[in-house]
Amino acid sequence: MGLRLRGGAALAAAAMFGLCACGFRLAGSQPLPAILARPYLSVRDPYTEFAREFEHQLKSSGALVQGIRQNSTATIDVTKDFVEQRTLAVSTRNIPTDYELVYTVTFSVHDGGQELLAPQTISVSKDYSFQENELLATQHEADILREQMARDLVTIAMRTLARLK
Repeated sequence: MGLRLRGGAALAAAAMFGLCACGFRLAGSQPLPAILARPYLSVRDPYTEFAREFEHQLKSSGALVQGIRQNSTATIDVTKDFVEQRTLAVSTRNIPTDYELVYTVTFSVHDGGQELLAPQTISVSKDYSFQENELLATQHEADILREQMARDLVTIAMRTLARLK
């Protein structure tokens, strides 16, 4: 029994096959070099927004992230992964009203004893307002901003890794 597609489904399938055949990739999904086919991801805290998103994007790019350094083709060392919150403004009652979140990450790539990518420090920042009477909403906004910032940092890191030879 063969597969039968009707009108719109057949057209959609043909378009999908055509795009795949011409090498089309979604925006932001760049192929990784062969040296990163089986990377070991060394992070201090695997539960940060950046670490989780970075591992996810490596896998989405076709990398087989290794659980043991010895099985890897290269090691990606994430030596810094932290979020800093700074007060930008305070009210007349000395209550913070505006904050800046700064998310900073430093990473490098090694192949055995050889440094393939020197330590790269990347950082993004976002501002947000604090309303004392909406504490839960403000905290939720900060959480969402951290997640967005982590995704932005991962995008930058993945572009850097894609340029490795």
